[in-house]
Amino acid sequence: MTRVIVASDKFKGTLTSAEVADAVGAGVRRVCPDATVVSVPVADGGDGTLSAAVAAGYTHVPIVASGPTGEPVRSGYARLGDTAVVELADVSGLVRLPDGIPAPLTATSYGTGELIAAALDAGCTRIILAIGGSASTDGGQGLIHALTGSQSLDALHRLRGVEVVVACDVDNPLTGPRGAAAVYGPQKGASPEQVAELDAQLARWADLVAEQTGSDLRDVPGAGAAGGVGFAALALLGAELRPGIDLVLEMVRFREQLAGADLVITGEGALDEQTLHGKAVSGVSAAARAAGVPVVAVCGVNQLTPEQLREAGVSAAYSLTDLEPDVRRCIAEPRPLLEQLGERIVVDHLTMARTAKGIT
Repeated sequence: MTRVIVASDKFKGTLTSAEVADAVGAGVRRVCPDATVVSVPVADGGDGTLSAAVAAGYTHVPIVASGPTGEPVRSGYARLGDTAVVELADVSGLVRLPDGIPAPLTATSYGTGELIAAALDAGCTRIILAIGGSASTDGGQGLIHALTGSQSLDALHRLRGVEVVVACDVDNPLTGPRGAAAVYGPQKGASPEQVAELDAQLARWADLVAEQTGSDLRDVPGAGAAGGVGFAALALLGAELRPGIDLVLEMVRFREQLAGADLVITGEGALDEQTLHGKAVSGVSAAARAAGVPVVAVCGVNQLTPEQLREAGVSAAYSLTDLEPDVRRCIAEPRPLLEQLGERIVVDHLTMARTAKGIT
């Protein structure tokens, strides 16, 4: 029996991870009807992490919380046993800005704190916090105020005995030329003057936290992640920072799924230089390669050379633009193209494997 694992990230703006897997799987089964296709949606620790958790068997707990500019949004966390998965992007992220209008000076992480508080109140003792895609540069102050219910840090006693693990893929400090405001503020709509103002605010926040805790963590790698939420998590929640894809693969039990697999199909919207540094494709391929399972990738657009792909552990890449040069059509109608790629992958990679096994 042929076993294929489809562990793709989302194609941002077009298909979710599960939808990518469904389309590719349909193409695989069209050519190889008896194949077992296992969908394992993954993410790199940013948006899509919550969906990956739910697909892995976590239960979605709906919560109405504060969006980045204070408006109520329908969000929630995912729970399995005593573990809760909170995705910052889903409540405090850029995608939650009303009409997509940036609010660089006023956007807040408060809603993320509300989700964590709800999970704690429900009895969760382990929090997995995915912090990619933040709309704010508040140093995590909003998150902390939501947890404490006040401006005082003393109320953080509620986190005693709680393990907090943060998905973080950047090494920026909180402040300075490589800090949260300088590097990511412009991406959130901040002008040069606003960047300077935000950096000064972050420095004052770090001073206050150092005064009350006796420890200054503003320069720790990752403190500048998600507009400084990384700093608040480190300094006040006692969090451990871990690469996002590693956390997600552990959460979805990916390595266990590899047993008996003949092929892993991974992917994301664009394969480029960023893919090689901590993205879902690189994490999936590393785990599969360690298990001796070959990997191919599907994508919208491929900007990597065959050599770069091989170095990343990917045997071949199949892009939508191989079939349809018009990128707009690829974005508008990706599913039938992904199905065709699934068919191609079977012909190119599974046929030989089945012949070697004596399967016709």
